[in-house]
Order: sequence, then structure tokens, then C-alpha cells
Amino acid sequence: MKRLCFPAKIINKYYSDNPQAQKILLDHSRLVTRKALNIAKHLISQGVSVDLRFISEAAMLHDIGMILTKTPELGCTGKGPYIQHGINGKEILEREGLFKHARVCERHIGVGLTAEEITKQHLPLPARDMNPETLEEQIICYADLFFSKGVKNRNLEKTPKAIRDKLKKYGHNKVKIFDQWRQNFESNMS
Repeated sequence: MKRLCFPAKIINKYYSDNPQAQKILLDHSRLVTRKALNIAKHLISQGVSVDLRFISEAAMLHDIGMILTKTPELGCTGKGPYIQHGINGKEILEREGLFKHARVCERHIGVGLTAEEITKQHLPLPARDMNPETLEEQIICYADLFFSKGVKNRNLEKTPKAIRDKLKKYGHNKVKIFDQWRQNFESNMS
């Protein structure tokens, strides 16, 4: 019998009663994980220290909190809006004792959120900074931007232009962060 790795055990714990949401989560998370690991391996080849195991685990778990949202197109029948999936995931993973992984959940929305943005936009989130800080958090956040869970574009990799166009709605500074990550993570990548 094959032993499940701990991300699979945690996903099964929260999604076993919802195969539709579980499939969407797994398909999306595998794509994000693959891209994040490719970026990390490239950085390692350039002499940068990156924790591959953590990236693999955290990328698989970054969206675990979507199950607690009310997002019917993803098969989720929870209570809160989708934007809360990051803080929901943080709470789930903290209960599991995975505090470092929990930070990825909270900090992966867009290119990150500031307390000021949360307050100014009246987002249903705690008014605190939720920006990815560590290299691993940034890599996962960046990789996540390329893949949607929505029906229309599910499992298709977005172009950098499409990502930039979407981020423009939230301000030039968001595009600037994306462009900097793209330069840092994918320049000279074959």
C-alpha cells in the first residue's frame, strides 16, 4: 500500500466528502507546484538557496481554504466569499500545526495585500499586511498567478500579458511586483 504524503492526507481530511472540489483543488495545485518547483530548481542552478520540499508541500496546500468558501463553480458550499480562502487556509493549516505553510495560504492572494488595501477596498479580511515575504512564499504566489480554477480557463497556463492585464486593475504597483518576480524567477530560464 502506497503511503500518502502529508499534503495528500490533509487534503483528503478536508475534501473527502467533496470529490468535485477535491479534483479542482488537486489539478490546480499540481500545476502550481510544477511551475514553482521548476522556478526553484532554476534558482538553485544559479546558486540561490531554495527549500524544494517546502515548496512542494506548501504549493499543494496553498488553496486548501477554498472548501470553506461559498463558491459553487468550484463545488464549495461554505459560508464566506472566495477572497477569504487564504485566511481560511491559514486557519486550517495552523490547526494542523503547519504554521510556515499557513503563511503561504494567507499571503498568496494576487501578489499580496496590504492592510491599507484591505481597509480601503472594504475587503472581508483582517486589516493586516498579507504580502509574501520569503523567497518560497513569493515563488508559490508567482506560480499561482498562471493558473485559474475557474471553468473557462481551468488547467490552462496564462500568458504574462494576461496576468499583467488583470493586475493593472489593482494598480501599477501590482504589475511592478509581478514584473520584478518574473525577472528574478524566469530570466535566463530555458
